Amino acid sequence: MEDLRKAAETNIKEYGFPVAIDEKSGALQWVDMRELHLKYIISIENIQEFFEGLRDGKLLATKCKKCGELFFPPQKDCPTCMDSDMEWFELKKEGVLETLTVIFVRPPSFSAYEPYTVAIAKLDDGVRITAWLRGDPQKVRPGQRVKIEIAKRKEGYLMYEIVPVEG
Repeated sequence: MEDLRKAAETNIKEYGFPVAIDEKSGALQWVDMRELHLKYIISIENIQEFFEGLRDGKLLATKCKKCGELFFPPQKDCPTCMDSDMEWFELKKEGVLETLTVIFVRPPSFSAYEPYTVAIAKLDDGVRITAWLRGDPQKVRPGQRVKIEIAKRKEGYLMYEIVPVEG
C-alpha cells in the first residue's frame, strides 16, 4: 500500500491525479490519499428487544400485524404498508446456505481479523440473513443446511453467525 501511495504522490505532480498502475493487471487505478477514521453511534431504543434476545440466545425479527410481513433485521415500522404496529417473532435459527464470499481485502475496521467469510442463508421462516460464516468456506456449498448461533466476537460483544450443519 505504501508503494501505491508513493506512486500516487509522484503521479499527482506529473498527471494531476493520485493514480498508480496495478502490478497484476497493469490497469490505472485511483489511490485515495485521504485516511478515513469512522466512529458512529446508532440508537437501538426501538429494537432493543433484538439485542436482549441475542443475550438470551434468541434470534428475533419483527412482524407487521397489519400485512404480516416479517423483517430481519428487525424494523420499528413496516416499509411495506407504512404501519407501526409490529410484534416480535422468534426465528427458528435453521435454514439453507444461499451464497458466500471470502473477504481477503478487509476494511480498516476489520484489519485485526484474518480473511473472513460472509454468507447469506434463507431461514426456514423465510427471511434471508447475512452474517459471518464459521468454518472452512471450501467445505460448504449453496443448498447446504445451516444454523444460526450466537457467539462472542473478538471485540467482546455478542453477534450471530451462520454455522454449517454436520451430516
